[in-house]
Amino acid sequence: MALEWEQVNVDATDPAALGRWWAEALGWVVVGDAPDEFEIRPEKDRLPGLIFAPVPEAKVVKNRLHLDFRPDDQEAEVARLLALGARHADVGQSGDEPWVVLADPEGNEFCVLGPRRG
Repeated sequence: MALEWEQVNVDATDPAALGRWWAEALGWVVVGDAPDEFEIRPEKDRLPGLIFAPVPEAKVVKNRLHLDFRPDDQEAEVARLLALGARHADVGQSGDEPWVVLADPEGNEFCVLGPRRG
C-alpha cells in the first residue's frame, strides 16, 4: 500500500482570506474557491496543498501541528511575512533558537528556520 500526501487541512474563520494570505506568502496558486473550502497548491497539478475549511470558532491554544519553512535569507523572509500581516508568536521558546516563530492572520503558528547546518 502506498500513500500520497494530498494536503494539509487548516480550520479558518475566513477560509478565503486566510487561503489568499498563504497563497501570497508562499507564492502558490489558488486551485479551489468554494464556500466550504479554499485550496492552494505550489502549482495547479502539484501536491501537497493547503486546504482551508470554515469553522465557527477562533483558534484558542497553540497548534499541535505547524509548518516549518527554510528560506534563503531568514531575516528578509521574516520581514516580508510580517509586512504581509504575520506576527511574532510566543510558544515557549527560550529566545536563542535558530528559528523565528510567527503566526498567520488567524493565529496559526509556523516557523521560519535559519540556515541549514553542514
